[in-house]
Amino acid sequence: MRIAMLAPISWRTPPRHYGPWELVTSLLTEALVAKGVDVTLFATADSETAGTLAAVVPAGYSEDRTLDAKVMEMLHVSHVFERAGEFDLIHNQADFVPLAFSRLVDTPQVTTIHGFSSERIVPVFKRYEDRVHYVAISDADRHPDLHYAATIHHGIRLDEFPFDADGGDDLLFFGRMHPDKGAADAIKAAAATDHRLTMAGIIQDEGYYAREVAPFIDGDRVVFNGPIGGAARLKALGGHKALLHLIGFDEPFGLSVVEAMACGTPVIAYNRGSMPELIEDGVNGFLVDSFDEAVAAIGSVDRIDRAACRRSVEQSFSVEHMADRYLELYERILSGRQT
Repeated sequence: MRIAMLAPISWRTPPRHYGPWELVTSLLTEALVAKGVDVTLFATADSETAGTLAAVVPAGYSEDRTLDAKVMEMLHVSHVFERAGEFDLIHNQADFVPLAFSRLVDTPQVTTIHGFSSERIVPVFKRYEDRVHYVAISDADRHPDLHYAATIHHGIRLDEFPFDADGGDDLLFFGRMHPDKGAADAIKAAAATDHRLTMAGIIQDEGYYAREVAPFIDGDRVVFNGPIGGAARLKALGGHKALLHLIGFDEPFGLSVVEAMACGTPVIAYNRGSMPELIEDGVNGFLVDSFDEAVAAIGSVDRIDRAACRRSVEQSFSVEHMADRYLELYERILSGRQT
């Protein structure tokens, strides 16, 4: 089986720090290669893979601001379709633009929909749903107007996330500085329960950060470490009492949620989007419907068994499980069975 894996090119694959779509693309690519699948990764030239790398774009356009995003995207997407005849299947992880090329080649295409930036892009997906096999990353993110071949949750490499049986006394916020991710509510909840809060992530909305976050960062009760990776990231994910994920939108998935639980850290999240698919209330965290419930959950989080958090990820969110589900889908498509 020869697979062309089309990565996004906002960031390198895998990303150095932020880049969730690129991260998932890398995780799946490497897991498939480990299973003996012939995968060519179409990504930025500085990307890394155990498969075959194909690149016409030098770097991520969010990392090199001299690059024009639209120009790079057109060069990148056209590259894989110009070579479509070399592959049994194209797996698109790069949003809606590749859909417009799908009827120009005979090679079947799978598209993982990582979320909808706007309802305005849905007509593109609708136009090509008879040609492209769509995968939802959660049942919550299935659009009612579209036909899907499968729902496949993301998976992580469990051996990269050490279990921390003790955690710590402080709370953690891990995500973009943006209203969607609920940084302001995390700060307020930590203050309301007299806990220190560690924050990590990129600043995506400068205005929101200046108004709702920066005034409270004092280096003592609220600490902001910016985007972190490597050992610092793993220490943060495992070394806290709980992850506060008080999101302001219907999140399609939530990699940081799964990563924290893999390290043994329970998650307190607003009950919306995919959160009920990731969190079993009272087992690996708490699903709450209001800020007051979030505050109450912080007081109860010590009742959560950190080992149970780890087990929940082992059972449902390993990268091997994700790769097996995609392989089943590829085989179904290539055998002509209904999807």
